[in-house]
Amino acid sequence: MAKSPAIARQISLFDMDSPLHGKVRGERSIMDYPFFVLSKNAHLEPIEYKHDQVTIQIRPSATGVATMWDKEILLYVASLVAQAIADGQISDEDVTFSAHDFFRITGVERPSVRDYRRFGEALERLQGTQIKTNIETGSKIDRGWFSWLSEAQVEYEKMANGDEVLRYVRVRPCNWLYRAIKRDQRIYHYHHDYFRLGAIERRLYEIAHCYCEAGPIDINLEELHHKIGSMGPMKRLKQLLKSIEAENRLPEYDVSLVEVVSGERTDSIGRRRKSVTTSVRMKPRQRSISA
Repeated sequence: MAKSPAIARQISLFDMDSPLHGKVRGERSIMDYPFFVLSKNAHLEPIEYKHDQVTIQIRPSATGVATMWDKEILLYVASLVAQAIADGQISDEDVTFSAHDFFRITGVERPSVRDYRRFGEALERLQGTQIKTNIETGSKIDRGWFSWLSEAQVEYEKMANGDEVLRYVRVRPCNWLYRAIKRDQRIYHYHHDYFRLGAIERRLYEIAHCYCEAGPIDINLEELHHKIGSMGPMKRLKQLLKSIEAENRLPEYDVSLVEVVSGERTDSIGRRRKSVTTSVRMKPRQRSISA
């Protein structure tokens, strides 16, 4: 009896060691906006983001809001969906993959028991975190709340010694993200060194990737602080930016601080002081970056 195309695709995915070919790919909206917290510590308070006409509300799961490290799974899943569409396949909403290949793509050569445990916890946060936003995808706006993963199921294999090993994962990305990938197709490749970066560095890379296609951009430090989703003091962000600039840590982009005297002001005791505005300049190291 002949197998259905959907079953054939799933079996071939199980058999292949590396279902994802080429670079990791991300959808523009989840690159541009701060949907994920920057800390690995559990964030158990709701988050609200407003900028221009964009609004985002985020509710935590019982274990906290999904983090920038949890986002790795979403990027991997989005990459598989985008790859299927680019290859002319009919992409199912359900995505099945091996945990082994996810770790390979994200640079974990020999995943430990702790890595697998964190992987499971990340799936729970992605499914448990609730989002409401007026950002439209596929010419539609979801008025209600949604989770990054509508479904997440994990298959374990029982070994001879009784241990259970995580093998395969089946997830269903939310309609909001699925529409964005399939219909809007604003897909950007990620540099492989992205997974070596810290959380704020990852956000800087994503913002640069979204806005530097036409050349250098300058962003006011206060606006960048908001756009990154940083909850720490702006002074700490400025110090980190100086370190990133000195060590040239971002792949594909240069980051530098630019301070401009914007006038004078009078302090509380009548002294005249110069007003200095700090901006962050990002520019691509290459003339063009493929998206």
